[in-house]
Amino acid sequence: MTAPARLASLHAQAFAAPWSEAEFADLLDQPGVFAVEEADGFILIRVVLDEAEILTLAVRPSARRAGLGGRLVGQGAIAAAQAGAVRLFLEVAEDNVAARALYERAGFGQIGRRKAYYAAPDGGRTDALVLALDLAAS
Repeated sequence: MTAPARLASLHAQAFAAPWSEAEFADLLDQPGVFAVEEADGFILIRVVLDEAEILTLAVRPSARRAGLGGRLVGQGAIAAAQAGAVRLFLEVAEDNVAARALYERAGFGQIGRRKAYYAAPDGGRTDALVLALDLAAS
């Protein structure tokens, strides 16, 4: 079973505005939510009917650029498809170049944009790009 405290600890290492242990516990209690984990990272996905969404992907900074993020996305996509999803969605900050490259390599394509979706550290707002992957084709 996935430990919310472990996910919160990894998330805090990966993000400036991390999610709490209670938030992870609440998410994991919801139907269709699961995590795929490795020692230095995890991906959290929600499946509803035939659609899935990546809620978050966290990789410990010291483990980045070694293929872990791509492996987690791949394993998460397989698990989502096994749970009945035919399409996998996510939102990524427009200025997050590394994450955008990761998702592009995994086969995701942009299907939309959410204006001023994310709060930026400088107090401004950053657009979110909505990406999707057809799981039947992957």
